[in-house]
Amino acid sequence: MTFDDARRDLEAWRAEFPDDPFAADASLRRLLEGALPTERMAALAHDASRFGRDVVGTIGPACTRYEHRAHLPELARYDSIGRRTEAVHFDPEYHRAGKAVWQSGLVSHSGTPGRAYEQATLLYLLSLEGEAGHACPAVCTIGLARALRRAADPAIRDRFLPPLLDTDYTHAERGSQFLTEVQGGSDVGANATIAKPQVDGTYAITGEKWFCSVADAQQFLVTARVPDGPAGTRGLGCFVIPRMIDGKPNGFVLRRLKEKLGTRGMASGELDLDGARGWPIGPVENGFRTAAGIVLNTSRWMTAIGSAGMMRRAYLEASAYARHRRAFGRTIDEFPSTRATIADLRVMWLGALHLVFALTALEDDIDSSNADDETTVYHRFLVNATKYALSVDATNATRAAIEVLGGNGTIEDFSAMPRLYRDAIVYESWEGTHNVLVAQVLADLRRMPIIDVVGERVRKVLTAIPSSISEETHTQLDDALDDMRRSVSDTDFGARHFRSVLDRVVIIARIAALLGGGEDIAAQHLLQTRLLGQRQDHDTGYAARVDALASTTDSR
Repeated sequence: MTFDDARRDLEAWRAEFPDDPFAADASLRRLLEGALPTERMAALAHDASRFGRDVVGTIGPACTRYEHRAHLPELARYDSIGRRTEAVHFDPEYHRAGKAVWQSGLVSHSGTPGRAYEQATLLYLLSLEGEAGHACPAVCTIGLARALRRAADPAIRDRFLPPLLDTDYTHAERGSQFLTEVQGGSDVGANATIAKPQVDGTYAITGEKWFCSVADAQQFLVTARVPDGPAGTRGLGCFVIPRMIDGKPNGFVLRRLKEKLGTRGMASGELDLDGARGWPIGPVENGFRTAAGIVLNTSRWMTAIGSAGMMRRAYLEASAYARHRRAFGRTIDEFPSTRATIADLRVMWLGALHLVFALTALEDDIDSSNADDETTVYHRFLVNATKYALSVDATNATRAAIEVLGGNGTIEDFSAMPRLYRDAIVYESWEGTHNVLVAQVLADLRRMPIIDVVGERVRKVLTAIPSSISEETHTQLDDALDDMRRSVSDTDFGARHFRSVLDRVVIIARIAALLGGGEDIAAQHLLQTRLLGQRQDHDTGYAARVDALASTTDSR
């Protein structure tokens, strides 16, 4: 084999990546076709196909430049004649990609209740490039827009919401969520920023915000402590702060931009507020309910979607590479160990896809005010559990894809995988660390009928699809639900073991979602390898199942 032969193989690998990743994703299209009316599906398919091509043809190439360390965002505190601006400067390619993202409708759908499927699909396609510098700004803007639409006084809503919904990137305003403070982190109840009421109904907000992603946003959503409010989260109001008033920075200073492991094309910073003028989003006594129930839950749902999109990219890159890369006289997908890795990647992606769109169905109902009490309870469980579980799997999947690519997988300009790996690790900490989310689920179990609802929802799917897989999953579900109940009643057991219990429950939910979507082989593989721990030595169908999963191709 010559040098030229090897390069032709690499060219063939790259040529396999689909020009239209929506059209190439049969599993995604089946999910949407089964969930949406014909007319809505047709409109979404048109927009998703167009945007998918933009992701491949415009956003991906631009991203490789502005994510490079030589082209990262820069803080510009003053303009050329010494006026304070607190601006952030980006490489021109960043804005070229942003135009494609905003034009897609990903953000503007927030103005219409019940467009969760559209937003999930577009974000999933964008996430083939990881965070790409624009996923976080889009998600933060969506969360702020939802809060304004669903909770704000009409006059405040009508002032701040329309600019967030503009599809023209040049004129649209982007939103941000500045909740974290240095002394609190995930403990938002420890926040100390103060909101002082003014005679005109606004608030003067003073304090520090520690992790401010989308530092260039034109609107900031912040939490701040209101006078005479109770301690903890109940004393926090939720406010929107415009970046500029009368052409000048609105009572804030960007202390510095953070140098992050991943999501580097998007600017994160530290912010000092000194009497910044803010408008309340709804009654101030409901501030934390708005911030957590609307904004954080929106971000957790969409972060999970992003993780699923990165897993899709990891599978596409690794499986195609294995079909073309040669070693020891054959392509590496002929080696059983590589085939097993590809099979695992496919199942991680499929499980994530089906689970996150089960969550999207709940989001669609809730945002359109069509959710009953059971749907609301199940959503409360699934949004936290899904964000936790899929962000862990996204890191594992991107790392596994790098392993398949070998040394080439560690080279920044060889593939997108190093960038996606870094982004996946950052996603793990966004909107709550793993232990914080797990603790939140456990706390919710103690005050809501979540265990019964989870059991009923999962059993309904398993009962509708009788098979040996569903029967074994029924048994595993019973055992996991018993351990959930023990975690609630036995404080010591719950504190020590609930994370592993939750892992099992989320795997079972994924198996049920896969069965419901007709992905029986993937469901069986997940059952055997992740729940029962059986591989070659104990599962006689393992090799045949791996061959079936690893032999499936997704190409142009």
